[in-house]
Amino acid sequence: MELPLFTNLLIAALIFIVAALYSSVGHGGASGYLAVLSLFAFAPSFMSTTALILNVLVAGVGMIHFIRAGHFSIRNAWPFVLLSVPSAFLGGYLKVSEKVYFLLLAVVLLFAAYRMFTSAKGSATDESTRRPSRSVALAGGAGIGLLSGIVGVGGGIFLSPIMIFLRWATTKQTAAISAFFIVVNSLAGLGGRAVRGGLELGTIWPLVLGAFAGGFLGSYMGSTRLSGAFLRKLLALVLLIASFKLILVSV
Repeated sequence: MELPLFTNLLIAALIFIVAALYSSVGHGGASGYLAVLSLFAFAPSFMSTTALILNVLVAGVGMIHFIRAGHFSIRNAWPFVLLSVPSAFLGGYLKVSEKVYFLLLAVVLLFAAYRMFTSAKGSATDESTRRPSRSVALAGGAGIGLLSGIVGVGGGIFLSPIMIFLRWATTKQTAAISAFFIVVNSLAGLGGRAVRGGLELGTIWPLVLGAFAGGFLGSYMGSTRLSGAFLRKLLALVLLIASFKLILVSV
């Protein structure tokens, strides 16, 4: 749908903020983009398509920064990715009703808000790690990939808290693996939507510019410095408001 110039600029500014905050911890920001777009009553197909495209862009920039900083290991990443990619493709291929989509999205946004708020409290000083069993990593990647493909996110918002909680990787390593995980799953989700004819593109160039600028800034800061706790709490509040709005629309 066509929107006034001011509205497009406002959305692009919000996308910039979301991209900067999420990319600082290796995320693509899809749940944040979906929260922003849901506030302006876009169609679900446009929302999920746009969020995945921006996800690939922002997480891709973040992945490059974290790789250059020496935090990425394909040996640690591949068990999570192997089954997540076909699962994300399947999730993107599946078509769900608007009510189911918005309810699933509301749950994702609530979880994202919780993670963003808790991550703002500070990071643990103990960075000791242990490798997960291959079967657990494969199963976890498959489940996250399926849900991510259906909703239109990359899955990093689910993977990273699990990895940190179970000490499967350090904070920086988790950010690097999450960025890689998000890129491949987002591409798979887009592929599934393309096969069933579910891609819907509109005027997204202002959003692309905002996402790229925010992703570049956030991932650079995140790969070398700590991000701001206050801004993460503010973003958590935005996600919380958007999730409640979606629940009200769905019931």
